[in-house]
Amino acid sequence: MAIMKGTEPIVTVRGLRKAYGNRIVVDGLDLDVAAGEVVGLIGANGAGKTTTVECIQGLRRPDAGMLRVLGYDPAREAGRLRALVGSQLQDSALPDRLRVAEAVELFATSTARDGVELLARFGLGARRKSAFASLSGGERQRLFLVLALLNRPRLVILDELTQGLDPAARRDVWTAVAQLRDEGTTVLLVTHELDEAEALCGRVVAMRGGRVLDQGTPAELVTRHAGGARISFSTRGADELLVAALRRLPGVRNVTASGASVTVQGDRRSIAQVGAELVRRGEVPADLDVEVPDLEDALLHLLDSPPSTDPTMPARPATDRELVSLS
Repeated sequence: MAIMKGTEPIVTVRGLRKAYGNRIVVDGLDLDVAAGEVVGLIGANGAGKTTTVECIQGLRRPDAGMLRVLGYDPAREAGRLRALVGSQLQDSALPDRLRVAEAVELFATSTARDGVELLARFGLGARRKSAFASLSGGERQRLFLVLALLNRPRLVILDELTQGLDPAARRDVWTAVAQLRDEGTTVLLVTHELDEAEALCGRVVAMRGGRVLDQGTPAELVTRHAGGARISFSTRGADELLVAALRRLPGVRNVTASGASVTVQGDRRSIAQVGAELVRRGEVPADLDVEVPDLEDALLHLLDSPPSTDPTMPARPATDRELVSLS
């Protein structure tokens, strides 16, 4: 499995299994997260994303598998991990009357950051005396981020951070997470918002049925599973010379012409290449249209496809020694 930052993973999961009764939620999952990465777990409801991060934090006990987080076993050493991992979970809430500054004081440890500075950094400096119930959705999520970061965690886990927020509030929270990313904080993000994953994550892990389907940068998953760009336009004459010239361009995979209409399919490089070729020929079509697939297209294709038999995807299977019972 490719590790994008750092040298050793700070989260290592091998053969993770978790079932509720007869329902298998996580089924032999492997995952690595390196220091400084922002990794997104994506997939449909029931893919096992939340259960996975709950096991990583020590909130749930796996049925089998090997987990190491910052060198600790979450199932047995959750107390030692608590000070090293900051988290915001789906059901995060505080008492309605608790004031913002009181929440920061309540959660702070002896090694905590300056709470006043942290609140100001996330746009909550003027709300220090405000009760939790009076905060907007975006302000509440930013407060949860402050609390997650307060005690200088080495790993931050965020589960459906912007669920139910209006677009403006979502953008505010995205800005806050982007700050963490730019500072080198390690973040494990669970999200259904695929534009969020594309904007924030250096690597995404697509899950289905408690297993990893594929992983890579958002662009890599789009390239592998959503096809390329589609460029269509009308020209004065879609002759063989034009079609041949377009086919020779870098990134172009296919060119079809019907009358005056031309369609080019290729990777993202082909968009600029086709535009440059048309300008070189003195043509600027008024009806030029470009369709570029995104991470949603890639995930939908993955979810509709049979599991991969490629032995390199996902990460290597757990060894017999790693598949020890943790029950």
